[in-house]
Amino acid sequence: MTHTMVIFGASGDLTSRKLIPALYRLFQRKRLAPDTRILGVARSQFSDDDWRKQLRESTAKFVKGFDAQVWDDFSEYIHYLPGDINSGEDFHKLAARCSEIEQHKPTTRIYYLATMPQLYEAAIAQLGAAGLAHDDQAARRIVVEKPIGTDLKTARQLNACLAKVFTEDQVYRIDHYLGKETVQNLLVLRFGNTIFEPLWNRNFIDHVQITVAEEVPVGRRGDYYDGSGVLRDMFQNHLLQLMMVTAMEGPVRFNAQFVRDEKVKVLQAVRPLRGGDFADCGIRGQYEGYLKEQGVNPESQTETFAALKLYIDNWRWKGVPFYLRSGKAMSCRNTQIVIQFREPPHLLFGEGGRTKPQANRLVIQIQPAEGLQLYFQTKVPDEEMKLKLSQLDFRFASDAGEMPDAYQRLLQDALLGDASLFARSDEVELAWKIIDPIIAAWRSPAAPPMNSYPVGGWGPESSIAWMHQQGRDWFDVCPVIH
Repeated sequence: MTHTMVIFGASGDLTSRKLIPALYRLFQRKRLAPDTRILGVARSQFSDDDWRKQLRESTAKFVKGFDAQVWDDFSEYIHYLPGDINSGEDFHKLAARCSEIEQHKPTTRIYYLATMPQLYEAAIAQLGAAGLAHDDQAARRIVVEKPIGTDLKTARQLNACLAKVFTEDQVYRIDHYLGKETVQNLLVLRFGNTIFEPLWNRNFIDHVQITVAEEVPVGRRGDYYDGSGVLRDMFQNHLLQLMMVTAMEGPVRFNAQFVRDEKVKVLQAVRPLRGGDFADCGIRGQYEGYLKEQGVNPESQTETFAALKLYIDNWRWKGVPFYLRSGKAMSCRNTQIVIQFREPPHLLFGEGGRTKPQANRLVIQIQPAEGLQLYFQTKVPDEEMKLKLSQLDFRFASDAGEMPDAYQRLLQDALLGDASLFARSDEVELAWKIIDPIIAAWRSPAAPPMNSYPVGGWGPESSIAWMHQQGRDWFDVCPVIH
């Protein structure tokens, strides 16, 4: 079966920066099926050759080691159709153009919504009205970029709109964090090795830290960001996705239904916050200078940093806090999961005033230095019983060379019909049920104080003190890329 990927928003930044480079790499690695077609749709009046020329320049910019000959071969797959999402007539033109480039053969077709989120519902409705959502001879799928709504109400509205036109197994809600090799490797680490899974529970783990730190400030995204904030922008999707993969039970089989069933169970087990919990469950902050950013309200109470403590009340994780943290303008770009193990039940080597040894720690680096570090105690050579913290280091790049971009994996899965790494409707709505009450509480008169923090640090000092009050420390180390 051949494939056609229709990209709405073809003239946008996501298409040129991520989608086309990922498809180009898949072609270069011979991962695209023969006769795959890519059809861009946008209001710009381009011909096929105009769009190919523009994409050649942008792909050469964003792809390391760009090969002109490979591009020339790949560009034959690329087509363009000027069209307006609000025009029903243009969707009938789309149907005709797809049939033309598919040579009227049965073809799996994927519609990718790379537009502004405000246009999602119009595009979905137009696909349904034009009869493009279903075909008796070939599959039809739709890929929806985040955000899936801005709260529970709008997420439900978008999911209802999708359900009117597509069945749930046709819908692929994309979160590029799940396409990262290290996130997928976390599943293998847990369920493909006997040395980790027996320890992956409340008996051996003290707490879990999940950090998504961004080095850049808000910049030119002030208008958008000030209406969103870090909880909507990062927690509802990326951080909760990483928490689900870290905490989920092993699925019966590795397929979309069973993997997503186990992820949903994690969200169902998250302890609801009530009353005074909202004041104590986390820390919020703004980086210094945020209120002067273009498009930001000078009196804004929007968080650019947040740290949350959540509990998963099930047999495996009861009593183990999950600390989720994200912020703008921080020390470095870093996404990591830290599994902090408990201290040994009896300390043999901490007597006589010597420093108490640190407990074991497993650090899973998601980006930019994809890899694992396992911290453990060893004896200092030629000393008495003096200990030091040592580490075993593994970098995925040392095995694989250049790490594939997350979109390569996700686009390939969408083409092949594997939804394992995509979010289901109930998963999205459960995530909003966790985040919405926190946003509401932090916008109320009883909200915890807004803490300022310097650009280039690790967030507010109050975040460090908050962890110390619980007898714990953040793992604040910028990754070293070899």
